[in-house]
Amino acid sequence: MSSISINQQARPRGGMARIFSHPKVAVGGAMVLLFVCVAVFAPWLAPNDPNAQDLLATLLPPAWAADGMAQYPLGTDSLGRCVLSRLIYGSRIALIVAVAAATGTMLLGTTLAILAGYLRGGFDRATSFIVVLWMAFPPVVFSMMLMVGLGTGVRNVILAVILVDWTRFYRVVRAEVIVARQREYVQAARLLGFSHLRVMLREVLPGVAPLIITLFSLQMGVAIIVEAILSFVGLSVPSNVVAWGVMLADGRDQIYQAGWNLLAPVCGIVFAVLAFNLLSDGLRVVLDPRLRKRGGE
Repeated sequence: MSSISINQQARPRGGMARIFSHPKVAVGGAMVLLFVCVAVFAPWLAPNDPNAQDLLATLLPPAWAADGMAQYPLGTDSLGRCVLSRLIYGSRIALIVAVAAATGTMLLGTTLAILAGYLRGGFDRATSFIVVLWMAFPPVVFSMMLMVGLGTGVRNVILAVILVDWTRFYRVVRAEVIVARQREYVQAARLLGFSHLRVMLREVLPGVAPLIITLFSLQMGVAIIVEAILSFVGLSVPSNVVAWGVMLADGRDQIYQAGWNLLAPVCGIVFAVLAFNLLSDGLRVVLDPRLRKRGGE
């Protein structure tokens, strides 16, 4: 019996059609696709240069308002910059941070989790102790502390998110690995003389892959929020780089006279985070056999 045939017994059945038939996956996936398309095609979708200033058209309301201009569909900020263009270009930083930070967090947390959950012993105890110590720091405060030491920049934001949030993957995946290593197909693979590395990669990893995919989608939304917070307090990207957090910081002084400057980035953040959360929640139900049975699927 090969490792592939052993592991196939534990993999959920069904294809992409069944996955996207779930309402949350369909809606969340469509929203994520829209978000990605806006970020990728920002130069063609944005009506204006996001950094171009028109000092004769500052704090204009949206185009449908009495004093609005069609040239600026969502109005302008205090420097006369197009709010819609900045909103569209801000999605690029959010997408870059979301994908890169979630990927790094997944790789670091999952690797340590599989090693600790499968090998157990001293390595498991040492890693778990580090995780408990790591989580003693509030995540946002910890991120700010790291950014103070690392300096501003998109790469440093990604690194800060990875260093703070890898524990989320570690805790959840490690618990699932401990359960997976006791399953019959893993025990059979070990009895057949497969190496520990082969068992972890060919038997344990596919068994926890649905959970990893769900956490990855959820982590992308978390990374967007963290980047926005760091940008808002001036610890993320430079002020000349368009980001949703920078838009929030620029518009807070005109919250009463030009509330659209704050409403636009808030809507962007809410849309992106909601998209990834819906997708994550739907994938959790579709990919977990226990939840499918509970829901009568």
